[in-house]
Amino acid sequence: MKEIEITQQEQNQRLDKFLLKYFNKASKSFIYKMLRKKRIKYNGKKGEGNEILQKGDCLQLYLSEETIKSFMEEKAIYKAEKHFEIVYEDDNLLVVSKPAGIIVHPQNNNDRNTLIDQILYYLYKKGEYIPAKESTFTPAICNRLDRNTSGIIIAGKNLKAVQAVNDAIAKGKINKYYMTLVKGNIIQQGEIVSYLKKDSEKNQVMLYDSQKEGTKKIITKYKPIANAENMTLLQIDLVTGRSHQIRAQMQKIGHCIAGDRKYGEEQWNVYFRKKFALTNQFLHAYKVVWQQKEGDLAYLASKEWIAPLPDTLQQIYNFYFK
Repeated sequence: MKEIEITQQEQNQRLDKFLLKYFNKASKSFIYKMLRKKRIKYNGKKGEGNEILQKGDCLQLYLSEETIKSFMEEKAIYKAEKHFEIVYEDDNLLVVSKPAGIIVHPQNNNDRNTLIDQILYYLYKKGEYIPAKESTFTPAICNRLDRNTSGIIIAGKNLKAVQAVNDAIAKGKINKYYMTLVKGNIIQQGEIVSYLKKDSEKNQVMLYDSQKEGTKKIITKYKPIANAENMTLLQIDLVTGRSHQIRAQMQKIGHCIAGDRKYGEEQWNVYFRKKFALTNQFLHAYKVVWQQKEGDLAYLASKEWIAPLPDTLQQIYNFYFK
């Protein structure tokens, strides 16, 4: 019999989720079968799986060492070159600015040097993440950006931080602002409400004015910052956060984003590609404001993080708006 004592780092998560991380090669059905047969006990009693673990709780594994090892795979750390810039860092969080062209998570087994690879290797080199000692937790990214969108990404270094960030996002207590360059003159702020449906095969979204089966409501607020030569620099307040939301909604109202190869205007994109070598959309998650005043990360209340524009976007900004 092997016994596991829950630490402060591991508390406040469901028993089944903990076990799935601990036995990272096991299926959910295997975990529940072991709980049902009392081969895994929770504080000496039968566990249901939905219990919330607390520091000091004990799990008893009535499994052979060979069986335990067969369902555990050592976490791999890939040597990844650091391309992100650090916006903010403390013992709980790492806030970075992601360059365009880098995906956040691997999409297949061959993807390497993703943003999460870079973050894990960075923390590993600092001695803040040692896979051999962390059987049930891996530092995690809490928000996402499209491959060709640059800007702020928040990663939690420990479980309580990841849970706190996810809770704040779910409650709308993290305000996310983007800067984008769109075609046409916009002189007043506004709000776009649409219903989005994603075509996963084409990796493209469709927008509707009313709710239909399989759609999700999306809301984007925008405010003009400056105008020049039939174009507008906008600040976007992302109320909801869905794939391609800003890009598709700006196209829908007739103001496509510069450099956007999927929802943009090809002739306009060619102009920016030739003049500034812009190969991705001018869309940058430049500011995040933390509004959550309760919980483990309450010390961040009213904290504001800003990521400067990448060089190419800054060059375009300087040319038209300075």
